[in-house]
Amino acid sequence: MSTPALLDNSHYEQACDQAIAMCDGNLRSTIKALIMANEYLEAELEELQAAISAGCIPDISRSKMRSKSSAA
Repeated sequence: MSTPALLDNSHYEQACDQAIAMCDGNLRSTIKALIMANEYLEAELEELQAAISAGCIPDISRSKMRSKSSAA
C-alpha cells in the first residue's frame, strides 16, 4: 500500500471520529447528520447548476469553475 493511500485513510478515520464525537457517539445520529449535510450540498449544487444554465454566471466564471474541477 502506498503512503498517499495511508494518509487518505487516516484523514477519513479522523473525520469519522470527529463526526461521531459531534453526535455524542450516537452512530444513527451521525449517519442522519451526514445524510442531511449531503442533501444540503446536493441542493446547493443544483441551484448553482441552474444559475449557470440560466446564464446568471458570466462566461469567465464558468471557465474558471471548469479549470478548478478538472484540476481536482
